[in-house]
Amino acid sequence: MAKGDAAVILAHGAWADGSSWARVVTALAAEGIKAKAAPLPLTSLADDVAALNRSLDRTDGPIVLAGHAYAGAVIALARPARVKALVYVAALAPDEGEKVADVFYRLPPHRQAPKLAPDDNGLIWLPEDAFATAFAQNASTEDRAVLAAVQRPISGNCITVPAGRPLWKDLPSWFLIAEQDRMIAPETQRFMAERMKANIRTLAVDHTPSVTAPKAVADIIRDALHAVSGK
Repeated sequence: MAKGDAAVILAHGAWADGSSWARVVTALAAEGIKAKAAPLPLTSLADDVAALNRSLDRTDGPIVLAGHAYAGAVIALARPARVKALVYVAALAPDEGEKVADVFYRLPPHRQAPKLAPDDNGLIWLPEDAFATAFAQNASTEDRAVLAAVQRPISGNCITVPAGRPLWKDLPSWFLIAEQDRMIAPETQRFMAERMKANIRTLAVDHTPSVTAPKAVADIIRDALHAVSGK
């Protein structure tokens, strides 16, 4: 697989949309790497996997999947044909039979993590002040305003159903551990990354490095592309 022939599909996590990957997309494009962000409805784990598979259907050739946060569970359940590697960006990686909530709540939350609860529609929204205190504390005021404005709520149906057999059992994986993450404990990220036998990179970044450290995210995705292309 030549680097120029491989494509990258990026999956956003809870309380975000595809625009959270904007700077990663442009960083990869500058190197001739095609990337697109899959729009996930965040209505159920099955719905999100189906949506990701539709993005695979619209993409030619071999693919590297990258997922942020909750989307780590989604990319691991994608249709395996043509998927060559997985990249986890401060992401959740439940094993077969585990729920997303099992790994998310594996350790006590950071003292600045927001309290989360579903609304009357069963949707979980991130409190607006949490974008500055926990979700992207290293981001600029302008970036945090955009993140808060475009946030998408997540349904409890995304995090309370057991996952199937994850692709990381069969495919090479890379994991960016965010040392300054206040949403998913860095210790939990390391536990999952080591369990996956992932290629691990640990960086002093917050929960949303696709916004606050996009070059570092693009670098690990490029490393995955090079590895699976034999370069």
